[in-house]
Amino acid sequence: MIQFAWPWMLLFLPLPWLVARMLPAATPQAGAVFLPFAAAVSVNATLALRAPARWRIALFAVVWLLLVAAATRPQWLDDPVPVATTARQLMMAVDTSGSMQTQDMAGGATRLQVVQAVGSVFLRHRVGDQVGLILFGTRPYLQAPLTTDLNTVGQFLREGMIGVAGPETAIGDTIGLAIKRLKAHREQTAGQGEMVLILLTDGGNTAGLMDPIEAAKFAAQEGLRIYTIGVGATVQDGMAGPVGNTDLDEDALKSIAQITHGAYFRATNVESLNQVYAEIDKLEPAQATAQWYRPTTEWFAWPLALALFLSVLVVCLRRQS
Repeated sequence: MIQFAWPWMLLFLPLPWLVARMLPAATPQAGAVFLPFAAAVSVNATLALRAPARWRIALFAVVWLLLVAAATRPQWLDDPVPVATTARQLMMAVDTSGSMQTQDMAGGATRLQVVQAVGSVFLRHRVGDQVGLILFGTRPYLQAPLTTDLNTVGQFLREGMIGVAGPETAIGDTIGLAIKRLKAHREQTAGQGEMVLILLTDGGNTAGLMDPIEAAKFAAQEGLRIYTIGVGATVQDGMAGPVGNTDLDEDALKSIAQITHGAYFRATNVESLNQVYAEIDKLEPAQATAQWYRPTTEWFAWPLALALFLSVLVVCLRRQS
């Protein structure tokens, strides 16, 4: 259907008629200045004061009607489209330190590749959430700010590389950055709702300025709930000693989750990581509220362009007459 955003602009429609009625008509002024070319001036003045042709008046009227029509901002409204939305802000923090290149969770795939593949599927199901991405190593970096564009966040996750943020692991600083970005987003948008951080790592805190436990306490004060996931194969006894992820600090990850009223999960392969995300979906269901949006197309450019064309036509015809 069509609608007019500014219908009150129609009040200006009789403006030219009012101006013509209220302003006095132009009359020749008497003067005593001698002009040797008075005859030519008299002829030109007579032509200038001659009443305009009817076709010219009609063209001016059409141009004015088109200008007023453009000023009312005609719009075409498409069919309503449902848009899912929730009040949850979910930040995902993924470890990209050097140990994430270990190939012990799936045949031929590194830990990071498994996290990227499974995490991308998880993100596609978070319809309605505002999701952001942090990649961390020696330092944490905001890879994607909070957005409802889940495809873009998933693409940024798949493009993450080993060592892009340094070879070590800064868990405390990562939690601090997540708190900072979530608070800033909430202040800018005056948003409310739950704040969630999903932190995936295969090691312990070996870098950064902030202690993970202290960071978790600060997160709890801000209302941020943290779900920690330890990735890597289970430690087993081998011929040359323990085999598997021996660097994982499970005690610290469990403490972080407990302090922030979240949960800790252990993912040793693709199947268990899928189960972890399924459990998080149950704990943090993406029950999006359906809101309706009507796509709008502006049409004011068409009458405006036609008015400009007719104005040029009037000028050209006047010069020829």
